[in-house]
Amino acid sequence: MFATPEQFAAASKAQVESLLSIANTAFASAERLANLNLTAARALLEDSIANAKTVLGAKDVQELLTLQTSLAQPIVEKSVAYSRSVYEIGAQAQEEISKLVEGQLAEVNKSVSATLDKAAKSAPAGSDVAIAAVKSAIAAANSAYDSLTKATKQVAEIAEANVTAATDATVKAVSGAAPAKASKKAA
Repeated sequence: MFATPEQFAAASKAQVESLLSIANTAFASAERLANLNLTAARALLEDSIANAKTVLGAKDVQELLTLQTSLAQPIVEKSVAYSRSVYEIGAQAQEEISKLVEGQLAEVNKSVSATLDKAAKSAPAGSDVAIAAVKSAIAAANSAYDSLTKATKQVAEIAEANVTAATDATVKAVSGAAPAKASKKAA
């Protein structure tokens, strides 16, 4: 009733551009993840071959046990680094998509507000209360969305801090366990 074909075309174009941006973000993240996986697989293969050669070169059981313990630490550290990289790729993709969605929401709010203003100008007398109620509902929905967004960001920050703490603790535990095992077996 208030929209012209040009307005519909512009809105459709904006939606297509948003979808393309989301698709590009998803593809870029998938590409980064695929590269990470290929790099990790190649490194794992190379490390496995080198470790097998090292273990096969052990001259006695004591040396074999010492080698196994010393070879475990780099594997754990690389696994932790891989996990962090996967997490970072996902977090960056989520952040980019969130920004796109927030931008779209702002545009929708602006459009709805403009439409309501136009409707208010041509609405019959007494409809001010209904229009004010709709605007109030939109403002409440925006406030709820903002609160949800802030809470989601806080949860993501807490999760990231917990992941970092857990991975650091894992690396420290493996680092501390390797020398302890080697010294116990030597005694």
